[in-house]
Amino acid sequence: MRIDHIAIWTNNLEGLKNFYMHYFDASSNEIYYNHSKGFSSYFLTFDSDCSLEIMEMPGIPHTKNDSIKQFSGFIHLAIKVGSKTEVDQLTETLRNDGFKVVGEPRTTGDGHYESVILDPDGNRVEIVA
Repeated sequence: MRIDHIAIWTNNLEGLKNFYMHYFDASSNEIYYNHSKGFSSYFLTFDSDCSLEIMEMPGIPHTKNDSIKQFSGFIHLAIKVGSKTEVDQLTETLRNDGFKVVGEPRTTGDGHYESVILDPDGNRVEIVA
């Protein structure tokens, strides 16, 4: 078995799509739109079998979770970029482009090298080597 995709609600569908395509080399399908519900979505594909579905629909409230504090449930997605140098470079690029770095590049206790940033919606994204 494997995870097929992860889905995230957004209030900025095009902005979130562009973020993942620009910084993480995601590719996107054509927009899906359900006229009766006002529902729109994209599937973003990375260099793996797992994809990210981003969805937008009127009436979906903003999350009440604090993106800085930890909480139960879904907390982050991790995107592997390949090397420590790439983690460092992408983290700096995102910082310089105005995105919040909430976890500086470091080697974790279990030996992973990663940083953590917030995407445009405040979702935590681990950038891993």
